[in-house]
Amino acid sequence: MSVQAPLPERIRPDTLEDFLGQAQLKTRLAAILASDHLPSLLFFGPPGCGKSTLALLLAKHSGKPFVRISAPETGLQNLRRRLNGVDILILDELHRFTKAQQDFFLPLIESGELVLLATTTENPSFSVTRQLLSRLHVLRLHPLGLDELLPLARRGAVALEKHIGDDALEVLCLAAHGDARTLLNLLEYTAGIQEEITPERIRLLLPEMLMRHDKNGDSHYEYISALIKSVRGSDADAALYYLACLLEGGEDPRFICRRLILSAAEDIGLADPSALPLAVSCQQAVEFVGMPEGYLPMAETVTYLALAPKSNSTYSAYARAAKYIRQNGPSPVPLHLRNATTALQREWGYGQGYKYPHNVPESWVKQQYLPEDIPGHFYQPKENGAESRLYTQWRNRTRQGRTPERAQPRPGQSQENPSNVREVRREY
Repeated sequence: MSVQAPLPERIRPDTLEDFLGQAQLKTRLAAILASDHLPSLLFFGPPGCGKSTLALLLAKHSGKPFVRISAPETGLQNLRRRLNGVDILILDELHRFTKAQQDFFLPLIESGELVLLATTTENPSFSVTRQLLSRLHVLRLHPLGLDELLPLARRGAVALEKHIGDDALEVLCLAAHGDARTLLNLLEYTAGIQEEITPERIRLLLPEMLMRHDKNGDSHYEYISALIKSVRGSDADAALYYLACLLEGGEDPRFICRRLILSAAEDIGLADPSALPLAVSCQQAVEFVGMPEGYLPMAETVTYLALAPKSNSTYSAYARAAKYIRQNGPSPVPLHLRNATTALQREWGYGQGYKYPHNVPESWVKQQYLPEDIPGHFYQPKENGAESRLYTQWRNRTRQGRTPERAQPRPGQSQENPSNVREVRREY
């Protein structure tokens, strides 16, 4: 390897023993290396976790001719030419190929003419066609931890013939966020510093890299949890602060938008029914304009959600209904609500006695919808924002219902979970 090559290429391991990390795959990889048959594989994981390194390691060990290609840089015509005389194709970023391009590999893999060793950072369930995925063995790789990155950093420092203390190397490891390639590139840049390399010097030279929070670690969940709790608590300043922490730290804006959509449905709900469409529009706007300008619709949405009245009545209502189903199972649908699509079903009484609401004034008729053994009362309205008006209108029209709850817990219920039942998803 040329000394002019980037450090990640210069110290790329050639044996499984020298490969750092992915302990969960070592047994399976050793079995593949010991076998005479190399299957087509898909390496799935975040950037810099060793996907291409493992693919190269397996291809070299097979002793068969191989070629490495990056999907964004080639088309099918060029690909066909480069596959002449090749038994193994290492294809980086498979998810960048279209469905038609992915289908190109099906007959080649099926016939055994080609072994495909592909890599992807995207969930293969969504980024790889079902037909191709069924022909690949998927190996999932994880981000590298400090225990794996620190030995790699030491190895890189030796290759650079530069003495760097572990305290400084640890700062670089934390800045890499589980990405070995990023770590080695940072290390190579840092090694060019003429003066002594200390943690303080690194922090001075790499402020933007070091402020990035760990998107796969504790701070990833801590910041998003703080953002959602600030929205729930109607503190716009705190919500904007945590939004800025996430975005300036390099968080995926799609992840933030998903959490805002859930917050609009869970924490605001019917108190302001326009909150959910706004959150969905925010996601669409961010996808359309991209970053960095995407912070504008997110800042508007976060502020609106924080200022909006709050009601978790629909979230709690579903939790109550789901708890009842888990404990008692579903009951049969009343006969008059079932569609009679056959003569036999009509004989059984399907659909008999059903009253069509639009045939009467105000489009409402008194009628049993729940099975008779179901107690109901899953939905307990609150008198916050628009929900009180919506519920009052319904109650006056139908002359039934209950008085909306005030926004305070009843005896025996906690502040954090007003429904007093097991939550249906993780609370952020």
